[in-house]
Amino acid sequence: MRVWTRRRLLTSAATAVSAAGLAATTALPARAAAGAARPGTGHIADALRALPGLRLIEERQDAEPGYRHFVLGVRQPVDHTNPAAGTFEQRLTLLHTAADRPMVLTTTGYHAVLTPWRSEPTILLGANQLQVEHRYFGASLPAGPGYAHLTIRQAADDHHRVVRLFRRLYPGAWISTGSSKGGMASVYHRRFHPHDVDGTVVYSAPNNVDDRDDSAYLRFLETVGTAPDREAVKAAQRQMLLRRAEMVARYEAWATSRGDAFRIIGSADQAFEIAVLRVLFMFWQRATPTDVAAIPGPEATTDELYAWLDEWAGLSLYADTAARRYVPYWYQIGTQLGYGDVPTDHVADLLRHPDGIAARTFVPRDIPMVFDPEAMPDIDRWVRRHGSRLLFVYGTQDPSVAEYFRPGGADSRVLWVPGGNHGVDIADLSPADRASAQEALSRWAGQG
Repeated sequence: MRVWTRRRLLTSAATAVSAAGLAATTALPARAAAGAARPGTGHIADALRALPGLRLIEERQDAEPGYRHFVLGVRQPVDHTNPAAGTFEQRLTLLHTAADRPMVLTTTGYHAVLTPWRSEPTILLGANQLQVEHRYFGASLPAGPGYAHLTIRQAADDHHRVVRLFRRLYPGAWISTGSSKGGMASVYHRRFHPHDVDGTVVYSAPNNVDDRDDSAYLRFLETVGTAPDREAVKAAQRQMLLRRAEMVARYEAWATSRGDAFRIIGSADQAFEIAVLRVLFMFWQRATPTDVAAIPGPEATTDELYAWLDEWAGLSLYADTAARRYVPYWYQIGTQLGYGDVPTDHVADLLRHPDGIAARTFVPRDIPMVFDPEAMPDIDRWVRRHGSRLLFVYGTQDPSVAEYFRPGGADSRVLWVPGGNHGVDIADLSPADRASAQEALSRWAGQG
């Protein structure tokens, strides 16, 4: 069964630390603190250790030539509005090349990637890179039950404190970036702290302004590709549901062999049905012309259908081991971010689990969820009216961005990759648009 990465999604205990140490970090000025003067390459580790509230967990010997790779932990408030709520340690990674180079602030919006990957802006600028693991993911887990402090504002405040701390070592230009949910987090950071960075590059980020209206997603999925190709995916969905008994039995056997189960979702049958419904969205989110040509046809065997479903919907995502890792993602979907819908009329007679793909399905029932209908409209208004130095890169074949950001502030733009999917980069743009994007990025970083 395919191992899925977080970039393919539309998708540990933390160390307890003292509030006194946190207060010391907050009180220091933004300029370099005594004992933490801007470092040369040989002194970066000592300078990091001197930053208050920061722990150097390890230096990894896996960086490219010219870079050093550090895994770090920084003290953060559980609740930025209430110091008495305590603190947690947030995981960071740093790729350091030189203190006088720009800094790129990035996040996946999920767990941190601990390999020394460099984002596209980091590569284009020859920059340092600071990656922030999103709160409540991976090792960045506040103590206590539930996710009451998992909000877009709390995460934006996490990023703000990280910027203030590291500007003491990196005083030059800062660029923020992220893809998909990471891009959304970068926009939310700018909404609440618009002057923290000098510009933001956002890839494939949805903008679900009104979660009650999913018509844009439904229209997109009813028009993407060609009519025969859309019908081929829908026909494959019907075939899978018609062969439900055999496919669910295989799914259950796979989970049992791994010591896994479906307690969060409810059953293998429900998890299977969710995967079949979501495959329509997830296929078009990633498909290339070669993939479209390989959609299982009427003569496909059950084995071929099962393998195709696993390839595109990621069956492992719905069993407890993986599902547990993404509970905070679905909590955010169900409380602030919202989510799109998929067409179901063509399989309505075969469905058993109404509202199975709703966010509530993926979050344990003892965790309360109340949706905030004002969160996304507020973000959208800010982007439209005030969002400056924002560059959005989208693919025209990506259903995730059926609703997309439309910046209205100075020096902002939206650029499209014709036929591009959820994995587009600046490099995929037309020559003219690519030059425009690179010019803006260089100018924001003081290199233009």
